[in-house]
Amino acid sequence: MDFFDEFFNSIISYDSKLLRTLYALLLRPGRITRDYIQGKRVSYTNPFRFLLSLAFVYFLMINAMQNFDEIDSLGGNFQKRELDNNINTLTGKIPFDSEQEKQEALKDLDSINLAGNFLDPFGNERDSIILSDPAAYFTSLEKESKGYLSKIEYFAILLQHAEYRNFKELREAYKIPETYQNRKSYDIAKGILRAADRPGSYLSYIISKLPFAIFFFLPVFALFIWFLYIRKKYNYTDHLIFSFHNQSLLFILLIISYILDLIFKVESNGIFLLIFAFYLYKAMRNFYGQGRIKTIVKYMILNTVFFILAMFSLIILFTGSIFTY
Repeated sequence: MDFFDEFFNSIISYDSKLLRTLYALLLRPGRITRDYIQGKRVSYTNPFRFLLSLAFVYFLMINAMQNFDEIDSLGGNFQKRELDNNINTLTGKIPFDSEQEKQEALKDLDSINLAGNFLDPFGNERDSIILSDPAAYFTSLEKESKGYLSKIEYFAILLQHAEYRNFKELREAYKIPETYQNRKSYDIAKGILRAADRPGSYLSYIISKLPFAIFFFLPVFALFIWFLYIRKKYNYTDHLIFSFHNQSLLFILLIISYILDLIFKVESNGIFLLIFAFYLYKAMRNFYGQGRIKTIVKYMILNTVFFILAMFSLIILFTGSIFTY
């Protein structure tokens, strides 16, 4: 009985904290951070866990509601398959005198690789050079001390034209040395081909990793805030909590916007981003207590830094995901 009492009390306590946190975030920009660092932490939810929960909810909604299977249909050799289908349809409509004549016509089309030439007029020559003697071509790459890009291209072409279950099989087939660069080049090539073949699934995979990307650059972003407000009494952790609270409010607005868009079939993202832009300005003024001009200047600097860090984090995420996808 005591267990159930404690369990329900914890739920009620968490709900009350959640409501107070939402109320303070929405109506008291910047002040919730001041209250939190001044010791009034019992009244509010943990800013780190709160932000993580909101990020997961938002990206989970996107993953659940978007039809990534339709994007997958555009991947891989979709255009080539469509062109091949059109060729087959065309030859199917031509009144050949016999089945043998039809097959000979198809054979001629295949021999000139019409689809391949149409999609990549220069790729076939390059592929032919590599495929004519893969071992010799790779030896030339090693002698010329070619880097990752050339080797990634090499492995991608081999994987496109032959089935290898792993790097060991390919290495043994063409006497490729077991080195870190060769292994990673193979992994990247394989990941790129897999992502190109199923872009929708790859995009879904990236979205599932975005919450972790946020927690990669927010601590770095807090360093820039600390630098701009170095004369203030706040320490690095205080600036980080300020970032967590504002980012949480952004996700709350994005979740509301996403729900409204689904229900009313509208595009409200721009409106809610403008609301957040004004909210962030008010939060900076209320928390740091500086005048309008100083706040506006620092507001513009921090937003520029935030955008650069966000883009840098996305690049790292997309690049790193190729290894693990």
